[in-house]
Amino acid sequence: MKRLKILRRWFARKLGFARLTCLALLVLFAGARLWDPPPIQELRLRTFDMFQLIDPRHKAARPVVIVDIDDKSLAKLGQWPWPRTRIADLILNLTNSGAVAIGFDVVFSEPDRLNPDLVAGQMRYLDDATRAKLRELPTNDQILAEAIERSRVVLGETGLPSVLSELDRSLPFTGVATVGEEGAERFLFEFPGLLRNVPIIENVAAGRGLFSIRNERDGFIRRVPMIMRAQGNIMPSLSLEILRVVTGTPTLLVRTDKTGIRSIRLKGVEIPTDKNGQFWVHYARRDPSIYVSAADVLDNTESPSRFAGKLVLVGTSAAGLNDIKTTPVSATMPGVEIHAQVLESVLSGAVISQPNYALGVELLAAMIIGLLVIIFTPNLGPVRLVLAGAAFAAILVGVSWFFYAQYRYLIDFTYPLLSTTAVYLTLIFASFVREQRQRVQIRGQFAQYMSPVLVEQLAQSPEKLVLGGEEREMTIMFSDVRGFTTISESYKHDPQGLIALMNRFLTPLTDVIIERKGYIDKYMGDAIMAFWNAPLDDAEHEVNACEAAIQMLEQIDAVNREREREAAEGGHVYIPLNVGIGLNTGIGVVGNMGSDLKKNYSVLGDSVNLASRLEGQSKEYGFPIIVGSRTALAAKDKFAILELDFIMVKGKTEPEVIYAIAGREDVMHSAAFQRLRNISIEMLACYRGRDWQGALDAIERGRRSEDADTLEKLFKLYEARIENFQLNPPPENWTGAYALLTK
Repeated sequence: MKRLKILRRWFARKLGFARLTCLALLVLFAGARLWDPPPIQELRLRTFDMFQLIDPRHKAARPVVIVDIDDKSLAKLGQWPWPRTRIADLILNLTNSGAVAIGFDVVFSEPDRLNPDLVAGQMRYLDDATRAKLRELPTNDQILAEAIERSRVVLGETGLPSVLSELDRSLPFTGVATVGEEGAERFLFEFPGLLRNVPIIENVAAGRGLFSIRNERDGFIRRVPMIMRAQGNIMPSLSLEILRVVTGTPTLLVRTDKTGIRSIRLKGVEIPTDKNGQFWVHYARRDPSIYVSAADVLDNTESPSRFAGKLVLVGTSAAGLNDIKTTPVSATMPGVEIHAQVLESVLSGAVISQPNYALGVELLAAMIIGLLVIIFTPNLGPVRLVLAGAAFAAILVGVSWFFYAQYRYLIDFTYPLLSTTAVYLTLIFASFVREQRQRVQIRGQFAQYMSPVLVEQLAQSPEKLVLGGEEREMTIMFSDVRGFTTISESYKHDPQGLIALMNRFLTPLTDVIIERKGYIDKYMGDAIMAFWNAPLDDAEHEVNACEAAIQMLEQIDAVNREREREAAEGGHVYIPLNVGIGLNTGIGVVGNMGSDLKKNYSVLGDSVNLASRLEGQSKEYGFPIIVGSRTALAAKDKFAILELDFIMVKGKTEPEVIYAIAGREDVMHSAAFQRLRNISIEMLACYRGRDWQGALDAIERGRRSEDADTLEKLFKLYEARIENFQLNPPPENWTGAYALLTK
């Protein structure tokens, strides 16, 4: 006992009481999942129902038709059961219309009460000659048997809760073979009794299967047994037997393992099942168009093309015949349609399944996520703690949905979510207590060294005390207002007006950057520095940065229109705001940088310097947005991008191709932009190939094009360079790169 106490104290000291409690909760929840009480089962099943409601099976084809013994048929032809001769006519009409196979969701367990020999014995006033003639006539069951023999018919049978009579072993049964673990038959659902059809039709049928369907505890039909035991015999379901008959499979192959049934194999088809041999039905929404009234089939008023090449199920939707079921997608679905849904799912390959290893996956997920929560959550602040909890919940739900949407696997997320939530709430409480204690310590330790505001920030987020950094690919932006010095001079007697103006244009620019997932690094007067892909990952950081740049120009245009209107109304001088933007993608070091007293989440690196230089060159090239080559490459399919130059930035040893963003995708596909782009490409090719006259000719053609004023500054820039090179040719090893003279 003493050693146990010492061991417990050691664990408590190393792990903490909260973590030990959470480990115990994980074990407790794992035991509950293995026990799997009804509340946990129903929560899991309701989750799977929700998946099917959100994303039911979509019908690409309709291989099944239901001949419906509906209220219309009963009103016209009389109550059920009908004479077997009428059933024979139904079979013959369907066969002549080209039906591939006919399955009956009804059982003919007794001789027809209208058989001539039975009628002869029941009619009181018949003479002996008439009775003799009636007894010589073929029975209705014989007529039905002849019709069945000329067609491909699968008869339905049903399991019974008790033995009704001894089975006639001379009647055929479908062959079933088991491959895998022996004794897996114990996992099958078993019916003590079996109700079969009368022998005369049972013998001539192409197949026979059980149409018995088991409800879940809540009355829903989610799974249909595909293979069962009935009165000691392993038998297929009606839908499975139809598939066996149409595929020409002589013997059903049942694959098993230690956990139970895995799948059922037909010729060319493998049907996944749960351990009890049940098939998860992937429901489509109810489709009344697959129903045909039995009365219309008997009257031959339905087109034969409706049945040609189809599987036909004969069943009932009549309320009085009590074959209405509840499914995840419909509160009232006839039982025969459930068999049709099974056939359609298998034939279309749109099956869902809960693999036998699903339980192991769920337990493993609960343990792994629970342990991750236990390990990492206590070290997080309150906000991150909530975000981590939401993230784990989203991961569980997302993974479960991913497996359903992509692979149609039913993996339960409710148990891992419950388990993780219990651990999470326990740690939240422990974290709250720890945070309160830590805040008191921080306030006492730093109050005399820092301002109260900073002390409180550190108390709320203690992790900010740690300086750190990481290297990652990022897109960096620099923006600056052109000629802002001139504008600010006009406010020298109105400093409040200048502040208001800065806030007026910096606010929408900031909003745009944040909306496009950017991070504001700092404000430098009228300039903004921002970056993407930190602190949060952004897979499309280049595209988001380019879109933000375009939206920033649009926001500036909107501000300028308002200021111009205000200037006209107020009678004062209007000076427009013009923004230049530089974007560059590259590796940078990002993190909390500064001193122990003041830190700033910022980025350093060569890519940052280049972005700053590009912003400074926007006025030289006549385009407000200039980007580096890596940014342009990533965004080339979504924006109108124009190559500008091959430059050598001061302070760098490697030249860089730079580009301008002239607009979005609509501009990119415009004829005017394509012409200017082609002229620009031709000009640059001639320029870099030392064909000065060819470059000048391209410039001249460009000036005659539509929207040529867009490239006027660029044309003048290259004209000046060419004029200089014509007088002072570049060296032999010249690569076309132009060295910028300024930073």
